[in-house]
Amino acid sequence: MGGAFKDREKAAEAKWAHDEEMRFKVMARRNKLLGLWAAEFLGRTDADAYAKDVIASDFQEAGDEDVFRKIRGDFDAKSVALSDHAIRSKMEELLAVAGEQIMTEAGK
Repeated sequence: MGGAFKDREKAAEAKWAHDEEMRFKVMARRNKLLGLWAAEFLGRTDADAYAKDVIASDFQEAGDEDVFRKIRGDFDAKSVALSDHAIRSKMEELLAVAGEQIMTEAGK
């Protein structure tokens, strides 16, 4: 009986680790897509490099505020007239897109 419990415990730990990995991949993909989107508004010719900066900005704190502040600050510095609501809406939209992309890739 102890072996069955250990097996269930290991399976639960494995599922949790997999779920966390998937969440990380989805957020990183969302941030990449957000960076590519924002790069167009900023007139950046190095969109991939900028997207990497956006991805890196997500490691400052838990949640989305660090990424939002990066985009908001860069837009403000270049006088890009998009509202906070527009940026947050795009973040939500791209989260769904990223989730679909990662799940499709995981199914391969």
